[in-house]
Formats: sequence, structure tokens, C-alpha cells
Amino acid sequence: MSKFSGAAARTVLAGLGLWVASAASAATFVGDRTDFRDETIYFAMTTRFYDGDISNNTYCWDGKLNVNDPEWRGDFKGLIEKLDYIKALGFTAVWITPVVENGSGLDYHGYHAINFSKVDPRYESTDCKFQDLIDAAHARGMKIILDIVLNHTGNFGEENLCPMFTKDYTQPLSNIDKSLKLHPDTKLPANYYSLQPGLQYAARINLMKNLDGVNHDSQNLWHHVGQNWDWDDYSRVWGQIAGDCVDLNTENPKVSNYLVNCYGKFIEMGVDGFRIDTSGHIARLTFNKSFIPQFEALAEKHKAKRNGGDFFMFGEVCARARQVIYRDGNINCSPFYYTWKETKNYPWDTSETSWNDFVVMEGDHGGHTNAKSVLQQAEDDAGKGNVAQYDSNNAFLNGNTYHTPDYSKYSGFSVIDFPMHWNFGSTREAWSVKYGDNMYNDATYNVVYVDSHDYAPDGAPENQRFAKGQDVWASNLSLMFTFRGIPCIYYGSEVEFKKGCVIDKGPDMALKDSGRAYFGGYITGDVNVTDFATYTGATGNIAATLSHPLALHIQRLNKIRAAIPALRKGQYSTEGCSGGGHDGISFKRRYTDATTDSYVLVTLGGNATFTGVENGTYKDAITGDVKTVTNGTLSATCSGTANLRIYVLDTKKTPAPGKVGEDNMYTYGSAPVSHTQTGYDGAEEAPETTTVKDVAGGGGNIGGGDVTEPEVPVAPSMSEGEQAVFFENSNNWSGTICAFSWSNGTNYFGAWPGTAMTYLGNKIWKITYTGSEVIPTTAGLIFNNNSGSQTGDFAWINGGYYNAGGYVKTIEGAGEIVTPPTPPTPPAPAPGEYSVFFLVGNSGWNTPHVYIWDGSTKYAGEWPGTAMTLVTDNSGLKYNGAPLSASDVVYRYDFTPKDPVDLKVIFNNGSNSSQTADLALVEHGMYTADGQNKVITSVSSVASDDEISVEVVNGKAVVTAPRATTVAATGVEGRVRFFSVSAGRTTLDLPAGFYIIAGRKVLLY
Repeated sequence: MSKFSGAAARTVLAGLGLWVASAASAATFVGDRTDFRDETIYFAMTTRFYDGDISNNTYCWDGKLNVNDPEWRGDFKGLIEKLDYIKALGFTAVWITPVVENGSGLDYHGYHAINFSKVDPRYESTDCKFQDLIDAAHARGMKIILDIVLNHTGNFGEENLCPMFTKDYTQPLSNIDKSLKLHPDTKLPANYYSLQPGLQYAARINLMKNLDGVNHDSQNLWHHVGQNWDWDDYSRVWGQIAGDCVDLNTENPKVSNYLVNCYGKFIEMGVDGFRIDTSGHIARLTFNKSFIPQFEALAEKHKAKRNGGDFFMFGEVCARARQVIYRDGNINCSPFYYTWKETKNYPWDTSETSWNDFVVMEGDHGGHTNAKSVLQQAEDDAGKGNVAQYDSNNAFLNGNTYHTPDYSKYSGFSVIDFPMHWNFGSTREAWSVKYGDNMYNDATYNVVYVDSHDYAPDGAPENQRFAKGQDVWASNLSLMFTFRGIPCIYYGSEVEFKKGCVIDKGPDMALKDSGRAYFGGYITGDVNVTDFATYTGATGNIAATLSHPLALHIQRLNKIRAAIPALRKGQYSTEGCSGGGHDGISFKRRYTDATTDSYVLVTLGGNATFTGVENGTYKDAITGDVKTVTNGTLSATCSGTANLRIYVLDTKKTPAPGKVGEDNMYTYGSAPVSHTQTGYDGAEEAPETTTVKDVAGGGGNIGGGDVTEPEVPVAPSMSEGEQAVFFENSNNWSGTICAFSWSNGTNYFGAWPGTAMTYLGNKIWKITYTGSEVIPTTAGLIFNNNSGSQTGDFAWINGGYYNAGGYVKTIEGAGEIVTPPTPPTPPAPAPGEYSVFFLVGNSGWNTPHVYIWDGSTKYAGEWPGTAMTLVTDNSGLKYNGAPLSASDVVYRYDFTPKDPVDLKVIFNNGSNSSQTADLALVEHGMYTADGQNKVITSVSSVASDDEISVEVVNGKAVVTAPRATTVAATGVEGRVRFFSVSAGRTTLDLPAGFYIIAGRKVLLY
């Protein structure tokens, strides 16, 4: 970013910035494109935008609902083919999603890196690489903004930091078993492929985060704080935000330097800027000490690849709140905070080996200098007590006078304007956030959008592509393109693409029905572009899209903004500006430099009067109306929700352009002007049937696998004497469904996860028991997909037809229909008792003892404690969510604590023998010899899911339990939170999102 503190640096950039202006004729741009405020941004999710090469299309592993729509569909070649379309809309810059190699079940978006040092081949063609895209954009006078991720990797490791896997691109990439191979240097356990999916995930995470009590990550390349963080304070810079987003230790120079070297290659190739993902989960101190100065140095070194143009960096400091100070609480969680330099000189160690001497286990930050500095910064800047130091007049006029901004305290990093984004439910609400513009170092550099690939504005609703009326969209656009900030549009918004559709639900929604649907069908055809927003000869569906009312509105707004430097880079004031329609939006802006003096008066949606303004001749960019001001007062007449009057002062340096563009439905003189929209060809959402998803087995990796529908579905039926059950996969779990059934030590379909069922078609599966025993109605039954999805514990009913919610009916021919009995459960301990369990596993221990203590009491006697009691019936016991088999050896110890708040436990094999580390005692926890998997079991006084009700009240989860117990809430990202609840009703403190709580699926908002 080149908002330089030194005048000399700004002068150099101003001269070099002329290259872009020469590529776009003066008919479009007035003044030079010297910094990124001269641009407008079109945000394209590359894989979902346009398919230029069908041969590189491929499905993801876990996209079970995506049929005839490969997730990896758009590519670099497609972007190049449609740059002219984006230019025809008038946009000068294209923001694209991350390009580095990814690895996860749904990685089409690019945010789950497995190798930062290479471009993902799925974007490329034999004759089209990333460099070709950059060069093609520059040839058109356009710029490329690359989305980059510094905060995290995916959960399959990173090939140069913690190698676990490597990809075989000669194999079908939609098949995890065939294409994802163990890396030669992997440290994953030798039995990795035989582990259950949940344990595979745990094995991977352990190598990065030391969750199992072993110092695997000895160089401390990832953070290890576990759950010791919160979304709503500065501790969030240490936390893992999702199961597929494993947070890197960006305070480690070995990590930050590696990332800078990797992304520096793209600066060397000529990208014009970075949008930095999840910036709010990285400390500002880390940006100021490490990332920003290094990226700026590389941008300066390789500026010739941008023909001397500006390099711009802006970050996603996610703040889902309407206030400029995040939820009116913490300054350091607010976007504006990141636009400032540090006010203190915190110590910082730049040695790449300096973390190697620190052993950092789960729950710890580490004692490294950089960690201490970040913690101290968090303490110094907590709350909002020091808000006064964040005060800048860089965005504001001094009366009618533009003044030289002071960038001496600017961090070099701008931000997405989340408060304005969150308030864009209406233009008036968005306009209201200007009260906090002084808190940004310069709010004219804020990147402004209405919705994105993640969120829409609060109440719009936020989880859907913008669903309010087209007139609201148009009004929001009118504000975005005339007020301070850099406008940005998410692909398809120009035609309200997928309006009202849920933006993203991961594997639980087909992409074609989401806000990330494939857009390519809407832009087939050609267009001859002669300048930004100037074109002829549009054909096919491009012609239909470009003639949509919102698309025409955007084209004109882009032309107007390009023609008036004050709308791009001007400071603003509302002094002497009154009116502006129902929303009261009227303002003045001015920008001056050695060759420019641009002064403009704007009203949106209604009449306005401007007093105390400069005298002279003004020309309206909407109507061409000319007004001469001699007494400092100008009155403008305007009607229409999104309509504008933009009176530009005719100055010697910058003459007023007069009327710019053609009238349309939203910007016009006396009445809206309707243009006939060209019709679509009916194939704008046509399926892609060429690419085939490979789902054949052959490995042991976790990953989804869709099933093939039989040519003729088989109706559920029972034969005489047959023992069988049926399962309807109504929740669309991926892969093959398995059945697991048990009673009194017998597993009727083998050890967990049981035996694969037979697919009948129409989502229905069947399994028949072929053994000699009669399965009793007291037997338990669980259906699962061996990939993390499973039902609760049901009771066996011969011929029973079940779905994820339980028993539905009995299939004819199976005998009398019966009411499902309660599944077997072991006896509960006495009230107030605690129980702990020890699973012997492969430890070889034959006399497990337990030693338990708190600050004053030893509950199992002196060391080595008390011998535990052998459990003779494992029915109902679970380990990591899966029922134990009869062959598993488990011991138990019951006791009554005085104060259960801070209990510790050590398991051992008797005096002077093997023992675990000091562990936190979890009530009814199941432990192993290495101390991991402290998993709540289904035994004892813990209430079963069937006894617990869950409801959503005012957007919050409310749990009703018969007694005090523990409840698990699993988020869609895989993060599990445990809550202690009391008898009766308890409200859980959870952020908005989708969860499974006590077996119930709930959506919190």
C-alpha cells in the first residue's frame, strides 16, 4: 500500500501511476490513477465464475450434493476470457480468491492451504498460468487483487512446514484415496489409515497443535492455546476459528518469513494488491512488525512489474456488529484499529530459530518475546479507554478546502469497512456509520461492499445473498460510488444473482442453490470493449446481463466516478448540506493536487440545499444541468430512491464533465428510463455433465464419497424369518452407510463402525443379520457413515425403518409393529458421585490405579492412589463417540468431590510404574494411558439426548435438562464446545451459526 508518510515517496508514485491512465482514455478517467482509490473492484470467486477449460474441472471429496456441477469449474482461462465483460461493467480491478494449493473436503474457495509455495494446478491449463492472467489484466489497464491467507492452513498439514500428504495429479482429484498420498516425511502414525475418521483428524491436529500432550510441533509453527480464547476480545488472534482453519503461529519469524517468501513471488509476478483473509485473527503488532514492512519492501522492489503502479493491501477484520467500535467494547477488535501504527515500541525477535527453545503445550501462548509483546499489546489496548488516540482528519474537508493528509501514523494497511457492510440493510443505516470515520487513519481508503461470499448485511438477512428490493440495492450502490471508500461488488450482484439464497452451508447444500453458485452461464457470448463501461456488439447472455437494470446502473456509476476525481479521492464534509431526501444524504467532496482541483456537491434520493459552497459554474453529471453560484448557495432538485444529483464545479485545473452516461431506471432527470433487457437463452444455469466424480474406494482417508443410484430402485421388503433393518439417509450423509448393533457384549455386525449396508436407491439402505442368534429388542442400534456422521442410540426392531431421528415404522412382513423400547444403559452412580474411566487399550496396564486431588483433598488416598474396578459390561460406554466392544478392557472409579471446580487426576499402573501426566478431571471422562480423549460418555448421571430438549429463543439455544449435566454443541466447522447445564432451562452462550446440540440441529442467529 502506498499511502506514504514521506512526500518524496508520494511524488515518485504519482509520476509512475500515469501508466494506467494511459491505458484508459481520457474520455473515461479524469486525472491520474495514482492510488487504489482510483479503482473499483469486482470480486470473483474464480472456481465459480467462468469455465474456460472444461478439461481441468474436478469435484471435491465432500461435495455430496453437487451433481453435474463440479466445484472446481471456473479457472484462470475463464477469467481471462471474461475480463472484457468485467471491464464493460466499468470495473478497473478484479479481486480473486486464493490461488495457492489447497487440500480439504471442500476447498474450491482456496482458503485451506496445503502448500503456500505453489499455485493450485486445478486453476491452470497447459497454455494458461497465473502469470497469463496478470498480464492479460494489465494489458487492458486493469489490476489484479490476490486474496491471501496468513492466519491458517487447512487441517491436512502444509508441505513445507508440517508435511503430511502430497497430491498425485495423475489420479482423479475427486477421490481422496487415490489422489492424496502420505508424504514421505510424514509423522502421522503408521496405523493412520485404519483409524476412525475422528481419530484421523485428531492425529493430524496433534502434529500441529500438541493436543495429545506430546510436543510434536517443536518449532512452534502453530498456536497451541486450545480453547483459551474468545471471539469477542483480542484473544481471538490465538484461536483456531474452524476445523479446516488451523491457526499458524504468525509471531514465529520462521512462519511469517515463509509466508512472505511464498506470497512475495506473486508480487514479483505483478499482482497489484493483496486482500488479506482473517486479518482480525492476527495481531496488529504482527502486521506492523513483520508482514507490512516486508510486503511493502517487495512491492517497491518489483514495482516495474506493475509498470510503477500502486500496491494496495486491505484486510478482512471481521466485525459482525453495527458499531464502529466493535460491539461498543474492544477497540482492538475493530477494523479501524488495524489502520494505525503502534504507539509503543514493543520488543520483537526476528530470529527464525528463536522459538525452538520453547516447549509450548495445549493451552499455552509460550514465553517467547513476540508472544509476550502481543499479550502486552492486547492488555494495553483492551476496552475503549484509549479511543482518543485514534483520531484523524484525513477524510474530512476543512470547510471547502482540501488539506494534505497526515500519514505519519498510518500502518500501511487498509480494511474492509465491516461496520458499513453490516449496516447496508438500508442506505440510511450505512450512511450513519460516518460518525466513526475519524477513527480510521483515512476512511477514504476503506473497501466498501454490500455483500460477499461470507455475509450480507445485518437483518438483510446476513446469511443470504442480498435479499432486499432492487431499489434498495440501487440506492446502496449510489452511495458506494459517490461517498468515501473504494466500491466493491461480489460477482453476480449486477443481476441480483441468487438473490435470497443462503450464501454457504458447506456440504449440506448444493452449490447451485447457494450464494456461491456457478455464474458462467450468465456471461456466455462476446462483447467489444473500447473503454471502461464503454462497449459495442454484446452478444448472447453477456448482452442480457449487461442490459439488466442494476448492471446499467453500475456502468453509469463507474463512468461518473472515473470522470470526477473528487468522488474517488476527495475528502468530504456535510457542513452546509441539508436535505437529501428521506435518508438525509447530502455532502460535498474535494480533491486537489498539482494538476487537479475537483469539487463536487452530491444529494441522494431527494432535494438538497448547499450553503457556504464555492462560487462558480456547476454542471450536474446526471442531467447536464448548469447552475451558476454567486452567493455560496446551490439548490438541487432530485427525486427517486437511488437517484442522484452530482454538481461539479468547473475549475481551471479540472473542468466539469457535464452529463456522464445515459439515464436509466435509477439515475435520471425527470423520470426513470427503462431499457429493454435482452433475453437469456435458457441455458444460463445449464449443468456440466462432462466431468465425472470418481468415488471408487481403495484407501483409508477420511473424505466423502457419493453413492451411485441403482438403475431400478428396490422397495424395502422382508422375507420370512429374516432379521433386518432399514435406514433412510434423509440428511444426505456422504459415502456408505454402516449399521452397528450390540447387546450384552455381542456386536452383531462386528466392531465399530459395523457392517456396510446395501443401497436400495431413493436414499434407503438395508442390512440383514446372517448370524445364528436372535437379536433381542433390548439391543442397541446406531447408523453411521464412518466419516463423522451418526445417529443416536436406537433400539433394535426387526424390520424397523429408521431415519436420522429414529424409528419410523416396521416394514410389512416383519411381524407385529412394536413400540421402541429404551436402549440399554448401565446403572447410574449415586447422586453427587463422580466417575472416571480408564480404557486399557494397548498400554498393557493390568492394575490401573487412580490418584485424584484438588487444593486440599486427596480423593483416592496417597500415591499411587486406589486400584480401579474392572467394568464387566461395556454396554452403553463410548470412546470418542463410538460404542466400546465387549473386548475392550475398561476400569472405573467413583467418588464424591467437595468442590468439582479444579480436580486433577493421574492414572498409573501401581507404585513406581507407568503413569499419565497431571490431567484435568472431567466428570464421566474416558481416559487412555496418554491422557487424551477425555470424552464425555453415555453412562452415569449424564442426561441422555432423549431426556434433553433444545429450542431456539430469540436466536439463542435454550437447553432444558432433567438434572445437572454436560451438553456438547458441535459447530458446522467441527469445533466442539462443552457446557455445564443445571436442572431446568439454561441458555447457552454461543455465537450465531449452525450447531448440533444433544443430537438436535439448530440454527442460531
